[in-house]
Amino acid sequence: MPDPQLLCHRCGAILTTGEGSFFVIKLEAFADPSPPNFTGLSERDLLREIDDLIDDINEMSEQELMDEVYRKMTILLCRPCYLQWIQAPAG
Repeated sequence: MPDPQLLCHRCGAILTTGEGSFFVIKLEAFADPSPPNFTGLSERDLLREIDDLIDDINEMSEQELMDEVYRKMTILLCRPCYLQWIQAPAG
């Protein structure tokens, strides 16, 4: 069985392994790990915040909830696209 064709995720150029002509970018993002700040809230307000959060969670899919906490992905970029991307990765 032939190897699957690799494409640049930005421009769609065909990428050939073994030529050193593309880059593999591994991205990992996760939510702020700090505990939430509840200072200044009364117990009643805190319970309301918790209830609102539970309501929001109940309206989201399992995938949406996971994406809110952690996301890992790998992208492939041809050399020209990589050189543009690395100058301004956040756009």
